[in-house]
Amino acid sequence: MKKMQEKIQRWIKGNRQSSIDFLGELVQAQSTQGDEEQAQKIVERKLRSLGFDVDVWEPAGDELLDHDYFYSPRTDFSGSPNVVGLMRGAGGGRSIILNGHIDVVPEGDHKQWKDHPYSGKIEDGKMYGRGVTDMKGGNLSLLLAMQAIKECGIKLKGDVIFQSVVEEESGGAGTLAAILRGYKADAALIPEPTNMRIFPKQQGSMWFRVHVKGRSAHGGTRYEGVSAIEKSLLVIEQIRQLETERNERITDPLYERTPIPIPINVGVIEGGNWPSSVPDEVKIEGRMGVAPDETMEHAKQDLQRALDKLSETDAWFIEHPPALEWFGGRWVPGTIDLEHELMNTLVEQFRSARGSEPIIEASPWGTDGGLLSNVGDTPTIVFGPGVTDVAHHADEYIVLDEVFACAEIVAFTLLRWCGVVENGG
Repeated sequence: MKKMQEKIQRWIKGNRQSSIDFLGELVQAQSTQGDEEQAQKIVERKLRSLGFDVDVWEPAGDELLDHDYFYSPRTDFSGSPNVVGLMRGAGGGRSIILNGHIDVVPEGDHKQWKDHPYSGKIEDGKMYGRGVTDMKGGNLSLLLAMQAIKECGIKLKGDVIFQSVVEEESGGAGTLAAILRGYKADAALIPEPTNMRIFPKQQGSMWFRVHVKGRSAHGGTRYEGVSAIEKSLLVIEQIRQLETERNERITDPLYERTPIPIPINVGVIEGGNWPSSVPDEVKIEGRMGVAPDETMEHAKQDLQRALDKLSETDAWFIEHPPALEWFGGRWVPGTIDLEHELMNTLVEQFRSARGSEPIIEASPWGTDGGLLSNVGDTPTIVFGPGVTDVAHHADEYIVLDEVFACAEIVAFTLLRWCGVVENGG
């Protein structure tokens, strides 16, 4: 095994520049929602050049759109294909899904970027561009691991299924479509930007909307009305108290370094329509974190109960209770046993490649891992290069050395997890 690892390391080092060029091409292919096709064609071309079985399709059909876990702001995925490449094993080994999303968030105000958002510029060992850390750099790590194994003449026993999916940033419709298409494995790995930390648990999240009612009146006699804005402050305070209560329940040591393990964020407040009128309605929108081992339904009930308690402290809410609705993005929480064999394998190979102990924590954000674990029955770990501090920000970048370090670790993990055919390398 040691000789195979050394062979892989030499191959990755020897193919560094061509790999950087490929990542630059991928970053320069803008792949915001609805515009992923060009980037996916680059991925497809890569997979076909490696001789893998390739499956390309646009998510569609009632089975997807009517699924309990489906969410997307759109129902037509024309021009937004999923791409899957199968590195078929010889048989007798464990299979694995390597899942990465190709969609990126919008680049925002171009004036805040030093260079064009899709430049792929390299400076001081970093590549810049929207999506390079979230998560095209991680996708490259997966592809490099597979390519290194293949081109080093190593034959695995188990299948490796590489998935380049759409719609992760909007709730996971691409991964859900892959699950419904029949893709399943003994385990899965997602290279989201964890800064090379290992996340066996992923927080889930949901978007909510609360309508707060008031009673309109002329601003000159505002005492004759009831301000929905003032009442909304009570609602927000109740939400903040709930956040505190929910996080006091979290005792998982994997969250020790996370100040607020499962936040409830209020992101939008809208209300009132005239300076001289008492506002009669306010809309509050936010994001509710869901613990890795918690159901989304339980989290919903927590928020509803908290809002119901408002009537105990303010009589206005007895006749005018806040109306709660759930809308928009949903990311399913997920967890894998800390003693799962993939965890043991990944930790062992991290030590082998890096010569140090990995940091093991719980993810502070949602991923497609919850869908793979809970809907696809495929236990999932999140581990990849890049830091979330720069994801979704102007001047997003990734440290290139980390991309190649991750590729080594993933390759070593595949050798152990899938098994190697005797004399296969």
